[in-house]
Amino acid sequence: MSFVLVERPVPEVAVVTLNRPERMNAMAFDVMVPFRDQLVELGHDNSIRAVVITGAGRGFCSGADQESAGVPPHVEGLTRPTYALRSMEMLEDITLTLRKLHQPVIAAINGAAIGGGLCLSLACDIRIAAPAAYFRAAGINNGLTASELGLSYLLPRAIGSSRANEIMLTGRDVQAEEAERIGLVSEIAEDVVGRAVEIGQRIAGWSQPGVELTKRTLVNGLDASSLEGHMQAEGLGQLYVRILTSNFEEATRARKEKRPAKFTDDR
Repeated sequence: MSFVLVERPVPEVAVVTLNRPERMNAMAFDVMVPFRDQLVELGHDNSIRAVVITGAGRGFCSGADQESAGVPPHVEGLTRPTYALRSMEMLEDITLTLRKLHQPVIAAINGAAIGGGLCLSLACDIRIAAPAAYFRAAGINNGLTASELGLSYLLPRAIGSSRANEIMLTGRDVQAEEAERIGLVSEIAEDVVGRAVEIGQRIAGWSQPGVELTKRTLVNGLDASSLEGHMQAEGLGQLYVRILTSNFEEATRARKEKRPAKFTDDR
């Protein structure tokens, strides 16, 4: 049985499904290692313009697998403390891979996103929730910290520090309607995967370097030390696409001719 499924419902959008529904797609290494590898492979596929992440069954991802976590790669002969460090490093690499992926990543959150599953959703660029979806920063419920896999960095930036503090410190559930209200997700959709694919198709209609540079500046903006420095990076990206492609001229012609623009990203 494959724990990670990849489909292309339309040529330009890939849907990656965590496929261990009996464990609510928990973050066992048997799931996460092939998941990370598939993301890297998709990042190298230049025909893919957007990636959708979802879960099989009633869960998106339930976080750490407390019963059958499996074994991470390349840990033979390590002591227990080093084994733990390598395990965490492997899971952290998934967050970083999603952030660095060339394509925008859309989380189609079909159900529970708990602990590491909440982190996984936050590492995506856009989040769409099904009505049954809910979110929990579960570390605190398990006698640990609620901070893991970038959660204490990403959640405050998504919803503000006060709400993030309250959710992480109380360990309470956030239902889909509240998640939409506070900006944790963009919208609620009955057919959450179909809606995510639709958004991916819209993104695919724009200039490829334009989309990639927009994602890059949005991600880098979270770390920017000053507005002035970030605006310079934005400006260079804008000039890059303006000078090296004929996209602006094509967009202008298309508006005059009342037709969709066809971006070829070349001169």
